[in-house]
Amino acid sequence: MDVSEGHVTLTVPEQPEEGVGDAVFFNPDQELNRDLTIATLRAARERIDGLETYFDATAASGVRGVRAAADGWTVECCDTDPDAVTLARENLARNDLAGTVHEGDATVRLHEQRYDIVDLDPFGTPMPFVDAAVRATDGVLAVTATDLAPLCGAHFRSGVRSYATVPRNTEYHGEMAVRVLIGALVRAGARYDRALDPLFTHASDHYVRTYLAVGSGAQAADAQIDRLGYVHHCTDCLHRDAERDLIAHPPADCPACGGSIVTAGPIWLGAIRDREFTAATREHVDASMGTADRARDLLDRIEHELDTPTHYDQHRLCKEWGRSASGMDEFLDALRAAGYQASRTQYGGTTFKTDADVDSIRAATDD
Repeated sequence: MDVSEGHVTLTVPEQPEEGVGDAVFFNPDQELNRDLTIATLRAARERIDGLETYFDATAASGVRGVRAAADGWTVECCDTDPDAVTLARENLARNDLAGTVHEGDATVRLHEQRYDIVDLDPFGTPMPFVDAAVRATDGVLAVTATDLAPLCGAHFRSGVRSYATVPRNTEYHGEMAVRVLIGALVRAGARYDRALDPLFTHASDHYVRTYLAVGSGAQAADAQIDRLGYVHHCTDCLHRDAERDLIAHPPADCPACGGSIVTAGPIWLGAIRDREFTAATREHVDASMGTADRARDLLDRIEHELDTPTHYDQHRLCKEWGRSASGMDEFLDALRAAGYQASRTQYGGTTFKTDADVDSIRAATDD
């Protein structure tokens, strides 16, 4: 079937059920991801001088590479599936675009060649590609992870194996996934004296997507390691504390209620986006993008999120307190009136961030 995205038209296999069958994989639900990729690449080109080359490590139908080529990038793609390689080449040719498609293991190519932008968008965890990618990237590393259950701790052992950390399944599971992924990427970069700094990150639908500026130097890498740490979470009253350190020092019990504490980490505790860069990305969303309205709304919310490393869900808290939830604007206004910072988040309509602890949230919003 034919699919149009942005300014290109592609031939892709019909796939009534995601991931079923032997056809080259194409996911129409990832259009938001791809639209945001183009907007982010445009913002990166404005911020970082000399960006020209783009490498898609897992090309499949070639949709990312074709869209990047249409936007002026010098594109190379790679896939181990010969049918995917053929299809990606045909889609480039169909749109009269230049680009090279390699058949083989992307990690081999990444050990042989450097690129300004490296894009990892595999099915499942990206970690098998990451060590090669951080060494081969001279500008921006873009990474998608679709294995949300391991990232957020729902599949605990798989999360430990893939990301070399302790993930915890909490009510802020989307943010846990984001911070587990960024933490693992930062640690991978630091092994090679590469400093990875998040430019823009979102958790949408069934995946996490992050874009990181890649710098060099041991001191810069050390500075990023210093932004890792642990979250100590009370499973009873939902109190939580964040601790920046290389070694966890969890309390024996919850300082608020005396309940049980679980610890997640090491995870990323810093900002998951650069505010100015996120605003610039929003300006590069254009009317040709099928998800333009959704993309702009998401970018606006992410730009204005507080940088606290966890968020709350008002409905979850009110259930814990045995009271009815209120409108979100009213709820957040009450927190601000009490002197606290508060913002909505990208993770859901009833989620919010604040510098108040659980007891203070309850007191500030109690009718």
